[in-house]
Amino acid sequence: MHLFDDRTHSVRDLAVTPRMTIYVCGITPYDAAHLGHAFTYTHFDVLVRLLRHAGAEVLHAQNITDVDDDILRVAKERGEDYLELGNREVAGFVEQMRTIGNEPPTFSPRATEFVPQMIEEVRNLLTVGHAYERSGTVYFRIASDPDYGSLSGLTREQMLPLAEERGGHPEDANKDDPLDFVLWQRSVEGEPWWESPWGRGRPGWHIECSTMSQSLLGQPLDIHGGGTDLIYPHHESETAQAECGHPTDTPFVRRWMHTGTVYMAGEKMSKSLGNLTFVRDLLARHGPMAIREFLLRHHYREDWEFDEAALDLVADPGEGPASREAFLGALEDDLNTPEALRVLDRAAALGDVALRDECRDLLGLSEVRSAP
Repeated sequence: MHLFDDRTHSVRDLAVTPRMTIYVCGITPYDAAHLGHAFTYTHFDVLVRLLRHAGAEVLHAQNITDVDDDILRVAKERGEDYLELGNREVAGFVEQMRTIGNEPPTFSPRATEFVPQMIEEVRNLLTVGHAYERSGTVYFRIASDPDYGSLSGLTREQMLPLAEERGGHPEDANKDDPLDFVLWQRSVEGEPWWESPWGRGRPGWHIECSTMSQSLLGQPLDIHGGGTDLIYPHHESETAQAECGHPTDTPFVRRWMHTGTVYMAGEKMSKSLGNLTFVRDLLARHGPMAIREFLLRHHYREDWEFDEAALDLVADPGEGPASREAFLGALEDDLNTPEALRVLDRAAALGDVALRDECRDLLGLSEVRSAP
């Protein structure tokens, strides 16, 4: 297999070993699942299926960030408990992903279940000199990590506006450096809290994922990923925490894999902009396998504009072979699902129903379910 690696910005060979570990950053459950979520998790689902088809035992973790600034803000606005809000949205998300054919991950860890381990990770980073505490909040000192920025490739000038946009609070006067990020933050009145050596508080966003991934899958992870917008600051900061807190001869992650951005009306589809297409709404108007196939007709690294009318278009199979080897070759070439589907379109045009049905199963397209 060959798979793009975001650290090296190149397609590299991927050795399929008997045991493979994959960690995909999951949802913060304060709203319904949108098409961007479905795009990411459907492609990772195909990757897991392909690795298992190749003979690997795949341990696949997809977390749930059930405590962070966003979910606490929305819960407060709605006047409800943040855990009740999260439980309701998680239930909807799980059902919708199941309906469009995504298999459940091996592990679905919730951040609130791993707070003691997160406290230990923060304590360790303080002990080894990569963190400092101010007024009950603990920060990671990026100056202590000469490799900080190597994943994203961003300059300091590029990081600062992104940190502000994505919850990094560079204006925080308690920081030694505006780009230092929170490992543990003091809880204010009305927020959930856990006892810690630094007082009552809650974990920072980045320490949640690095702790859960290491606790469940160990280090190094074979593949780690999510949406492209997570590269900085989330995955950059995860890497710093894990590699500074647990220095070894192996990296935190062997292969970084990120999915492209889904746009709507020329803008990135996001909760903050409110230009979302929700999976539940699409399921009310289209069959679940039609939605899944529509997503897979876009390459996982592609940025694309959503047009619902395209769901009803008949794909052009183009020219080329129509064989099992051609189908698998497309998937093994950087998970090229659009070409794999074109192979199946050509097989169907030639009347090879057996090939079409066999290969559609590997894409999760034979698992027809009713909409929720």
